[in-house]
Amino acid sequence: MDQWLAKARLTGLSRNRLQKLIDVGRVLVNGKPGKSSLRLKPGDKLSLNVPARRASPLVAEAQPLTVVFEDDAVMVLDKPAGLVVHPGAGVQSGTLVNALLHHAPGIAKVGGAGRPGIVHRLDRDTSGLLVVAKTEDAYQALVEALRERTVTRVYLALVWGDPGPSEGTIDLPVGRDPKERKRMAVMRGLAGKPARTHWKVLERFGLATLLEVRLETGRTHQIRVHLAALRYPVVGDPVYGGRVKKMLSLRQSERSLADALLRLLRRQALHAAQLEFPHPATGERLHFRSELPSDLREALERLRAFAAPHSS
Repeated sequence: MDQWLAKARLTGLSRNRLQKLIDVGRVLVNGKPGKSSLRLKPGDKLSLNVPARRASPLVAEAQPLTVVFEDDAVMVLDKPAGLVVHPGAGVQSGTLVNALLHHAPGIAKVGGAGRPGIVHRLDRDTSGLLVVAKTEDAYQALVEALRERTVTRVYLALVWGDPGPSEGTIDLPVGRDPKERKRMAVMRGLAGKPARTHWKVLERFGLATLLEVRLETGRTHQIRVHLAALRYPVVGDPVYGGRVKKMLSLRQSERSLADALLRLLRRQALHAAQLEFPHPATGERLHFRSELPSDLREALERLRAFAAPHSS
């Protein structure tokens, strides 16, 4: 029953919300509460009692937004580093969601509670592209596109060290770190969810390497956790080792450059550079690119200047 309801797209509800309605007896089959596993037969009559959603308690706030694309269904934004996507523990205002509610008030009842319109998220200190749904139909279609892996997300990551091979795939499950709940970690067994990250070397500097990273799945902190597991953490990442350097193994010149990069960046060197997805209304493939922000461009210029004389 739950699969039929989700595929029918008659309700405008996510499969997760439908499941909750089924669990509390708000989905009736021939007048009686049905279970998710119930096999439907021709002639069965289904009725849903869907409680009205309460208006979002979030406050609309006028803040600048870099809008790359917008129509009646979706918005594509270029998020700066330092901007939190949605309210959470300790952060209730000044988020991207607060700005979205001011820019497009209609998203207040779109998507999940507390994060209206948000289809996928970027960490606070990750810059770059993300798509926002402006209608419930668009939200459901984009969530399904993510599930079906028809959304392409490409990141640029500056990592410490040199991975060696020119490309690779990290296939390690990711879950909540049992020792520190604010962190994620590689978690084997039932505690972890499948996670796959594809990476390719774009430029080598010896001290650091610029990678192109493609997500196959979208776990929290996935890129940061996976690259740290390879022992090549993202430069500037304070949580997963990107600020920890084996200083004794570096020459004085390398040590000075490493410190200068950390002072310059003051965040993880991770940027969502490309985003491609099917438009939820027309099905047209939309493709967007975001240029590197100034701090990452300057970091690369310093690394190139350092690497040039050392490679001759």
